[in-house]
Amino acid sequence: MPDKPTFADVSEKATYVSQMFARIAPHYDLMNRLMTGGRDHAWRQQVARLAALPSGGCVLDVATGTGDIVVSLARQYPDAQVVGADFSFEMMQTGRPKFAAAGLDGCITLAAGDALRLPFADGSFDAVTTGFALRNVTDIPRIFAEMYRVVKSGGRVVCLEISRPTLPLFRSLFDFYFYRVVPWVGGLISGYREAYTYLPHSLTDFLTPEEVKAVMEEIGWRQVRYRRLTMGTVAIHVGVRECDSKGEEIDA
Repeated sequence: MPDKPTFADVSEKATYVSQMFARIAPHYDLMNRLMTGGRDHAWRQQVARLAALPSGGCVLDVATGTGDIVVSLARQYPDAQVVGADFSFEMMQTGRPKFAAAGLDGCITLAAGDALRLPFADGSFDAVTTGFALRNVTDIPRIFAEMYRVVKSGGRVVCLEISRPTLPLFRSLFDFYFYRVVPWVGGLISGYREAYTYLPHSLTDFLTPEEVKAVMEEIGWRQVRYRRLTMGTVAIHVGVRECDSKGEEIDA
């Protein structure tokens, strides 16, 4: 495998991640489509559906990047207030043209904000979503605590993240593709191979879906469950702030 990037402390990682996303922003969407075979759109649509917003609700997408999840949310809930927050101005600016292209200009609000210090009042949103953010933050419990803080009682969090497959043969194929092919293709397209070496390695020591579930429950999320998709290469986690009586299952 290519060398794994190392950081002296959490602040060094935060700076690196910010600069990295600023640099790869123009090619980010194209690389997502290529890396996932176009499946990432379907995953984000499931995130939007599982947010289960009430009529006229308000939803926040944390670490929104180029805005694919907020587009899915705005399409799924036309009467909702949809907000995306990210600490990378460049990523958000790169994503803005797709709002107009989707006929959603004026339906989505973007805000500068660190996922670990969200600039919103307690209980501001009916649901909070996030996609592919956990591996890039320096404090996973903190991001779940912040999302818990800004969601209303009875509101949901829906989290999409990469996971490593469990089937031995497929896991070997996945590792070859993710650690060998992705850096090469990413370097070819973006001219910044280091970023697409970091991104696969961010999964190497990352939590399993079961461990993510445990973190969420420790923070206070209830009815926490997850489902693996696409041969176990991604997982969608759902949690509720304060238990309701429905106990519904994920039907993704």
